[in-house]
Amino acid sequence: MNSGIDYRYLKAFYLTAEYLNFSKAAQELNIAQSAVSRQIKLLEESIGEQLIVRSSKKVLLTDKGKSLHLSISRFEEMTTELSKSSGPQVIKIGILHGLLENWFTQVVKEFTKKSKHSLRVEADTPANLKESLLAGRVDVIFTTENIQSDLVTSLNLFKEELALISKKEVDTKKIDSYPWLVYSDNDFFFDLYKKRSKKIITIKSVTSIIKLVKEGVGIAIVPKHTIKKEGKLKVQQVKGLKRPQIHMSTLSYQRLPKHLQELSDIVQEGLKSGALSSSD
Repeated sequence: MNSGIDYRYLKAFYLTAEYLNFSKAAQELNIAQSAVSRQIKLLEESIGEQLIVRSSKKVLLTDKGKSLHLSISRFEEMTTELSKSSGPQVIKIGILHGLLENWFTQVVKEFTKKSKHSLRVEADTPANLKESLLAGRVDVIFTTENIQSDLVTSLNLFKEELALISKKEVDTKKIDSYPWLVYSDNDFFFDLYKKRSKKIITIKSVTSIIKLVKEGVGIAIVPKHTIKKEGKLKVQQVKGLKRPQIHMSTLSYQRLPKHLQELSDIVQEGLKSGALSSSD
């Protein structure tokens, strides 16, 4: 959109209006006083209205000049505030449901102890998480997809250990004879077994899936870190299935904003020290 204003000359006008003095404006810009006067003249021509009334002793602003000076002053205040902004931020996070229900609660605990910033966390599918990041609805996502592009970069965090859980021991040779409790159409069962169960129950909650397994409704494959240490479940190793790699993804900043870097540091340091365990 073309407003008609020649923005190149706004600084000369702003300083002259601020000091009501051509000479002081010229000193600050390190140019000749005649150059300041010329720039303001060109700005007035681009707008089509007089901004300053000149005299040998005094500089006065027209009503249009006062309005423009006020608008520039407000803009200066806003940009100064942005450049100095170091106050608490709200970090918007998208994450896989299983990670949120177990591992990420440890992250929230550590982050709350160490950071002044706030978190807003929502669970979703890998595809929706990526879309939300690209659309700017979230700042960070934790997902199994390693996204490396001009727009997004991913940091490897850890590999999930998977487990087949059931109420009673499972005969894996007859895996299709058991009801499958799955999170989505991309569940681990479908990657591991060609022959599908005749009874598949899809539930968008890892917690509910584990609860139903305990009650004997069916069997499930879940990340091991989602299983609490208790004797109500039979836990069997899953063979032949590649362990998912968990990544932390953000937009491809040349340098991460301080609040996002703080979150990244807490996650990485926690994993390194064992404070944020990725396994049971």
